[in-house]
Amino acid sequence: MKTKMIKALGLCLCFITIVAVGFVGVYNPETYETEQVVATGLTTTQIKTVQQKLKNWGYYTGNVDGIYGTKTRNAVIYFQKNNGLVADGIVGSKTAAALGMSLSSQSSNDLYLLAKCIYAEARGESYVGQVAIGAVILNRVKSSAFPNTVYGVIYQPWAFTCVSDGQINLEPNQTAYNAARDALNGWDPTYGAIYYYNPATATSSWIWSRKVVVTIGKHNFAV
Repeated sequence: MKTKMIKALGLCLCFITIVAVGFVGVYNPETYETEQVVATGLTTTQIKTVQQKLKNWGYYTGNVDGIYGTKTRNAVIYFQKNNGLVADGIVGSKTAAALGMSLSSQSSNDLYLLAKCIYAEARGESYVGQVAIGAVILNRVKSSAFPNTVYGVIYQPWAFTCVSDGQINLEPNQTAYNAARDALNGWDPTYGAIYYYNPATATSSWIWSRKVVVTIGKHNFAV
């Protein structure tokens, strides 16, 4: 009887060990730490500056690599909490000032964000098609139905596929920058459109109900 109990206990311990190992396999801290989060439009150089400053003061222990991942965000939150700032993990003007650094002007940040979204959403389109994407974003900024900043429009939940799939983190090329500048300077090939979609891949019945103003390349632009 005692032998059977020992065997049963051994099997239970073995099962618990297997389950525990299984959970360890599911949560891999190193993999988790590489997941990307929104960097609020900071350039790679600015992110490196944030990381280095936080590292110097003991808030950050990761690599100074210009990647705004979970470790960097958590370090920013830790710094914000210790300095009486809103602990949201976003390096805005107040947090930047507390870090002793200055951000680019809003127009520079808008240009960078706009170029990133254009590159991620339309790098395979014609130049006019790329300007058109930027124009839609800026038209949304002007519309009361959307956030009133470029950052707010681009990172509005589920607004852009490139944010959902991570392509927003790609660095834009010069063409995307040029297209963003032209859009910021007022060129609107969409004639005021606030939506766009690829009719060959769109699955939302709602988007098909919008009035199409113009088609440029693979995209329909609508109001």
